[in-house]
Amino acid sequence: MAGSAAARMEYRIRPESKARIELAARLTAESASDFARTAAELRAEEVLRTHDLLTVVPAEFFDDLLGALDEPAGANPALKRAARRARRTVTRG
Repeated sequence: MAGSAAARMEYRIRPESKARIELAARLTAESASDFARTAAELRAEEVLRTHDLLTVVPAEFFDDLLGALDEPAGANPALKRAARRARRTVTRG
């Protein structure tokens, strides 16, 4: 993350969790604060990425969509006009 930190977050954890975080931080040569912040940022990115992959729609909308996809395709009036123009243009050339 670019720039210097300007916002604070504080939270309470169990002593055994704090000890594990501090040990892990020492093993990675980071401060406990940097280790915890990085872990929280990575988890937040994971959750947000997963959320972005999901699209929530009402069940009725989804059922209607699937039903429409199962219907045979039909040409609309604008598509029919475009096809006629294309045939005239191609056959005249």
